[in-house]
Amino acid sequence: MISVCIPVFNFDITQLVADLSRQAEEIGSSVEIILIDDASDEKYKKINAPACVRHTYVELNKNVGRAKIRNLFLDYALNEFLLFIDCDSKIISDNLLSNYIKSIKPRKTKVICGGSIYDKAMPEKNKMLRWKYGNVMESQSAEIRNRTPNNSFMTNNVLINRHVFDEIKFDERISEYGHEDTLFGFQLKKKGIQVLHIENPVLNNDIDENGVFLEKTEKSILNLITIAEYTGFDKDFVRDVAILNFYKKLNSAGLTGVIAFLYSGIQPFLNRLLVKGYVNLRVFNFYKLGFLIQGIDKAGLKSAMK
Repeated sequence: MISVCIPVFNFDITQLVADLSRQAEEIGSSVEIILIDDASDEKYKKINAPACVRHTYVELNKNVGRAKIRNLFLDYALNEFLLFIDCDSKIISDNLLSNYIKSIKPRKTKVICGGSIYDKAMPEKNKMLRWKYGNVMESQSAEIRNRTPNNSFMTNNVLINRHVFDEIKFDERISEYGHEDTLFGFQLKKKGIQVLHIENPVLNNDIDENGVFLEKTEKSILNLITIAEYTGFDKDFVRDVAILNFYKKLNSAGLTGVIAFLYSGIQPFLNRLLVKGYVNLRVFNFYKLGFLIQGIDKAGLKSAMK
């Protein structure tokens, strides 16, 4: 029934695979585990080798990125549903797999998100930005996620019917970090496929340092601009993505230039503040908005967003 699909890159998956294997054995032959390594360093391949022996394991010679590697699982998965779990996740429920099976049967649902959470224990200051953003913005209950189900779609801990996945797939033009899940959720919505969210989370088990997360955030914003171009700046897509929708309102009011001017003057200061762990999410959101405005201006796409 379920093919557990784990894209692997430079992370020790020993405990993750052990926990999932134990649950799979309890359920029986209706669950398989597939691992595809996206050209990890040899160090991690050696660490992970023993955990992969009893499962379908594929090594890629070249890193193909977050979108393409997920599509590759269709070539190896044998079951009706594919359950994607990131390699840096921690299993916190002994019933993760059985909860998904119970959710499939009565509803005939095609896409189910279990959610992801962050440890409530405060980390050291150099990881405060990722931790605080994750706890406030990403660790949402199923009730909250179901209010905007497709907008809340995430690529981690999501169960997808293989026929739906084969029809839509992740856009392989997206090779950089960020927002491939935003586009996929929007494509599901355009097809009339609603996402169901349940309380069945995994724990995000690897918190980036502040500087790394800030760099990833900048990359994801540039990626979002590219994805918006792929959609032809679809009005529904822009409306569904909060930061793009806010930009459009500011642009219509002629205010993006003012914000760009303010941002350019204080960006180095904000960067240092966030990297050092003095985290205020309003400041972080302003940083993202300023970076988005700057990126759209540089790409010459301001008129397309009116």
